[in-house]
Amino acid sequence: MKEKIISLFKERFGSEPVLYASSGRINLIGEHTDYNGGFVFPGAIDKCIMAGIKENGSDKVRVYSADLDNYCEFGLNEEDKPQEQWACYVFGVCRETIKRGGIVKGFDAVFAGNVPLGAGLSSSAALESCFAFAMNDMFNDNKIDKFELAKIGQSTEHNYCGVNCGIMDQFASVFGKKDHLMRLDCRSLEYKYYPFDAKGYKLVLLDSRVKHELVDSPYNKRRESCERVAATLGVETLRDASMQMLEASRDKISDEDYKRAVYVIGEKQRVLDVCDALERGDFETVGDRMYKTHEGLSKDYEVSCVELDYLNDIARECGVTGSRIMGGGFGGCTINLVKDELHDEFISTAKRKFNEKYGHEPMVYDVIISDGARRVNN
Repeated sequence: MKEKIISLFKERFGSEPVLYASSGRINLIGEHTDYNGGFVFPGAIDKCIMAGIKENGSDKVRVYSADLDNYCEFGLNEEDKPQEQWACYVFGVCRETIKRGGIVKGFDAVFAGNVPLGAGLSSSAALESCFAFAMNDMFNDNKIDKFELAKIGQSTEHNYCGVNCGIMDQFASVFGKKDHLMRLDCRSLEYKYYPFDAKGYKLVLLDSRVKHELVDSPYNKRRESCERVAATLGVETLRDASMQMLEASRDKISDEDYKRAVYVIGEKQRVLDVCDALERGDFETVGDRMYKTHEGLSKDYEVSCVELDYLNDIARECGVTGSRIMGGGFGGCTINLVKDELHDEFISTAKRKFNEKYGHEPMVYDVIISDGARRVNN
């Protein structure tokens, strides 16, 4: 990818760029907890967006997406917002940097990536974080702190791309550290690195390649359930609730809202259990909590689907250490913690059985926990 970007940059702009990259991410455990003030547990992966960038001495940004074979040019004022959706990510990062008092000058850029699209690995956050890091390094002497870089990406989604996302994806892309996962407290934004040196194991994503279109807005409905229960229990969010508190108010809570709260309160503890287990190198406990999370997402939170449940069942049958749905739900991926010796057999079994049942094989992505946003040596 490095050679491709440098070659395309020379061909298009006549000089050699500086290279920057930022990674996609996985979330090992801690799903639908962010808006409940809880914990998430992401890590950056070895799939990234890479950009070659160089100041061009003008007040214009000229950017080429190698993967889309699409070129766009725009100014740095609010009224210069481009029509192309992909270019709005780059424009948004420039504008959000300027709004915070940062400097952005005209530049040329060529970018490409190998983060699979539509698999829940946050390619958009990787793109935002790559350019935010580059603007900080090129024009601002790296004076903008890392949390602000993550917030620049988040605000780009909110203000220029129409997605009201949380902070986890950009946080993981900016703060990612090789062989480490990060526990992020979504309320205080405090974080801590945990070792994930999983010798003898592989992390594998199985992408079901299905996404169910839903009539209503299930995410908003889940969030409203959680907010109703929190209000009934007299707490700000379900982060501050316990199972004992929930049971004490059981008669005031609908069956559906109760099930949603059971999942969220249980997930809070599962994240903490996984943190403790990783410090001991206890991957069996990590895997057990992953299966329990899947069960909760499927039965209590009801955001799974038959295809993802089937992939989870296959993992269990094959002796996979841990498996669960990853992401918002209703399609997408399972994330699987697999012993090396079981890997090949698990993949071939999952492909064969899934194809027999649904008429297509899942996509398979082996991922390694890697560094986040960075400057790359040419």
